[in-house]
Amino acid sequence: MKLYILPVLFSAVCVLVFSLMLSGCYTLTQGGILLGYLGRAVPLESINDNSSTDGGSSGDAQDAEKKKLFVENVHRVRQFAINELGLKETKNYTKYVKIDNDYLAAIVSACDKDKFNTHKWSFPVIGQVPYKGFFRLDDAKKEADKLKKKNLDVLIRPVDAFSTLGWFNDPIYSFMLDYSDYAMADLIIHESFHATLFLKNKVQFNEEIAEFIGGEGARLYMEKMYGKDNKQIRDMEESKTDNAAFVKFIQGMIKALDEVYNSGVSIEEKLLSKEKIIAGSKERFKENYDSMFLTDRYKNFVNVEVNNAYLELYRLYYDGGSALKELYEAHGSNLTNFINAAKKLTGKGDPMEQLKTELSKLAAIGIEPMT
Repeated sequence: MKLYILPVLFSAVCVLVFSLMLSGCYTLTQGGILLGYLGRAVPLESINDNSSTDGGSSGDAQDAEKKKLFVENVHRVRQFAINELGLKETKNYTKYVKIDNDYLAAIVSACDKDKFNTHKWSFPVIGQVPYKGFFRLDDAKKEADKLKKKNLDVLIRPVDAFSTLGWFNDPIYSFMLDYSDYAMADLIIHESFHATLFLKNKVQFNEEIAEFIGGEGARLYMEKMYGKDNKQIRDMEESKTDNAAFVKFIQGMIKALDEVYNSGVSIEEKLLSKEKIIAGSKERFKENYDSMFLTDRYKNFVNVEVNNAYLELYRLYYDGGSALKELYEAHGSNLTNFINAAKKLTGKGDPMEQLKTELSKLAAIGIEPMT
């Protein structure tokens, strides 16, 4: 079984919370691994000490300078998120953990084969979620095999970060040392928003708004640090443009499949049409790649196994993204005010409608766009 790497920033970023208050093999096993990681955490500044990063090898000046700049960037992003965006102040991302993997956890998700009906798991505090996380790939594979026996489409994907919602101090992991300033800003702001606001049983809204705030917050941070005419800014804009183009393409596939799934044809006919739509979409993707994208980062998509579980992920993270962007722009494009309005959400009723109400209250004050 392959570990499907999704062609989106960080592969995906999600919330993974383990309740160590409960008994059970899953919580004890995964919680024990998490506590093991956290028990090895050292102050972030100590990454220049080779014993905490690479076992004592390669301590040249260039490597030390790279680590020094990385630490400085993480601290700046944290302060930007807290002081300028108004996100909750925590001790997250002040410590460092060395691990052997180039990702943190393997996430399993599943969906019906003939419709977009997501399989869900229930956890304390956060309620129902459409994924289950494992620190060991073999454990994720076992869960996936169980779901396949239920005749579900299954996806295993890597994630590089999650929020423990304030239960623990979330650290920086060793594989993040190669991330760009923009990537780290997006990750930290995204996860810091989860630590600021997480609505029980509203996982889609939680992920959509964190995705939006992470991306917009990272853009504002980069422009503040480097100005608008800078190579890092241009690279960031190319990345965001390509990501938007890819999401639009995937949403087109979802729409085409949805029409088939909601038709009155038999399950057999739905599955046959599904296979043709996915194959045809991949062929068009390959043929038109150069006209659709600015970079090569999505070329591997044609080799990815696409099923409903894969596609459902984009409904989870991006389905309401355009609505959030429109709401943000309609109320002054001020991310601090947007976050302050979001912090007033109660989790009862429709969070988008509540967000509109809270933003309307702020509109009377007079809002200047953030620059």
